[in-house]
Amino acid sequence: MNKTIPLFLITLLATPRLRAEPAGWAQVPGILARIQAPAFPARDFAITNYGAVPGGQTDCTLAIGKAINACAKAGGGRVVVPAGEFLTGAIHLQSGVNLHLNTNAVLKFSTDSKAYLPAVFTRFEGMECWNYSPLIYAYGQENIAVTGEGTLDGQADATHWWPWKGRESRGAEARPGAGARLVEMVADGTPVDQRRFGEGDNMRPCFIEPNRCRNILIESVKIRRSPMWEIHPLLCTNVTVRGVDIFSHGPNNDGCDPESCRDVLIENCLFDTGDDCIAIKSGRNADGRRVGVPSVNLIIRGCTMRDGHGGVTIGSEISGSCSNVFAENCEMSSPNLNCALRLKSNAVRGGVEQNIFMRNVKVGQVSDSVLQIDFLYEEGTNGSYQPVAHNVVMENVTVDHTPRVLNVRGFPGAEISNVRIYNSTFKQIEKPDVVKDADVKLVNCSLEPAK
Repeated sequence: MNKTIPLFLITLLATPRLRAEPAGWAQVPGILARIQAPAFPARDFAITNYGAVPGGQTDCTLAIGKAINACAKAGGGRVVVPAGEFLTGAIHLQSGVNLHLNTNAVLKFSTDSKAYLPAVFTRFEGMECWNYSPLIYAYGQENIAVTGEGTLDGQADATHWWPWKGRESRGAEARPGAGARLVEMVADGTPVDQRRFGEGDNMRPCFIEPNRCRNILIESVKIRRSPMWEIHPLLCTNVTVRGVDIFSHGPNNDGCDPESCRDVLIENCLFDTGDDCIAIKSGRNADGRRVGVPSVNLIIRGCTMRDGHGGVTIGSEISGSCSNVFAENCEMSSPNLNCALRLKSNAVRGGVEQNIFMRNVKVGQVSDSVLQIDFLYEEGTNGSYQPVAHNVVMENVTVDHTPRVLNVRGFPGAEISNVRIYNSTFKQIEKPDVVKDADVKLVNCSLEPAK
């Protein structure tokens, strides 16, 4: 595969994965100092000046592409989507371009899968391949953004995209995808350039994917009805996701999935999703170990989580490992939110999840537990790679209603160590905790059973 690795990524690839006790929250100011949103020249390129027609019926893909080309050629600026509905296929950003949606602007993405071909280099559920382009995509670019008060509408539903999950979904007949074939290719060591998918393979694209980019801003937009993962920074550095409003309840509709990224800030966002609200990843199985780039230095603050499998999740595609996650000042509550903090892996995926910190979080209700660590996820013990969760600390967490506080499932040979919850309050507890093969302690916590 003839893909040039951007220079900034060489340093990321060379970073060793060291296991050492961190300075904890004292690291946050230094991380924030490195995370700077990109700035753009004061030049606007309205897509209507390049042939885009509002109304949501005319394909504006070519016009939007022309506006992006003109903006990049001029040295950067804003590609502006004015008020109105505009139909489009795949949008590919270039360095220096801020795709800006004005108030009442709607980009409606085509439900014709051919609008996302030719295939691009991506990851599908943590495995490298060539597949449909994400709806908004960039490869190896710098200083890019998606901003504004408008709406990105993927138009996925029971008829389009979601049935590709592979089982009956949202009332539609299942059309299984080729994900299992990709898993086999990874296990067999098939070269990445031979892992090519497209029409008929039914492998859904992500919504927004900057791939091997740096200096990224995604701010204020509303995201609706995604084929699958909403925001998927992949092998990126210096990422800011701010003030985004996500409501999308399809299968695998994770809100934000930073994968093998460094220096990421997710703040003041609203997540109401069909899967994990935030899911930090680093590649799956042999592919994650081959690429070998962890997710490091991620800050999550001021976010609201409603429906979802987990509020803040790490895994399950975590074979490249993850460290230094800081989540604070968030609010979570829904009868359809499984847990506040979720770590998941197994003996096939392995990976080290370490130095995970959460504090000052208010939880109304969750449906399973406050903390879930699941190392029996999917393949469970049927592998030879040790999953590790080490130095996981929660403090000042208040929960009004939870079936249990802990649902922690390890196994002999895995490691779940130094997991601590300090100075927290849990109310309306209905069930005993589950703790298997794990070192977990609650310190100075208040637990009130349901009446």
